[in-house]
Amino acid sequence: LRRYTMKNVLIVSGHTNLQGDSFANKIILEDLQAKLPNATFDFLDQEYPNFKIDVTVERKKLEAADIIVLQFPIFWYSMPSLMAKWMEDTFVHGWSHGSTGKALHGKKLLLSFTTGAPADMYVEGGIQMYPVETMTTRFQQMANLCGLVYEGYIYTGGVSYASRPDAEKVKIMEAACHEHADRVITRLKELSK
Repeated sequence: LRRYTMKNVLIVSGHTNLQGDSFANKIILEDLQAKLPNATFDFLDQEYPNFKIDVTVERKKLEAADIIVLQFPIFWYSMPSLMAKWMEDTFVHGWSHGSTGKALHGKKLLLSFTTGAPADMYVEGGIQMYPVETMTTRFQQMANLCGLVYEGYIYTGGVSYASRPDAEKVKIMEAACHEHADRVITRLKELSK
């Protein structure tokens, strides 16, 4: 694997059980770790299996970052519960927003997420009813409130745990996950200019 050095990137993994129950996010994060050795990785499930967030530690990580990547699977049309708890505890009035809450101002926010359902299901009026972009509005609103610069998202669909028993589907999903990681790295290079 080609290694790429980048400063001040924080990648927050929001999967609630990355090692035990992830397919896609595990592969994506392994690739990112291999190719971004200078990035800071925050594996919430390893740090906080009991959901008790160390707010001081998390704020220091966020304050040190220029680019924040939220890496997660979509669970029930939202971020995983652990990532939501991390955000609820860490991003509070007076620190992340409000008249004195300027800690995140000017930092870049990039979303990187996956869905089990294929991307073509996320269309207006389709099986999933709405385009996948609709699931990003909460993050856009949060970025706006906190003075973050919302830089969009990298998305891969069709990486379902239900397909794990099928060897051919696994190969296709693995390739999609490696390609996803490469797209994240390309975007991070663009954002670092």
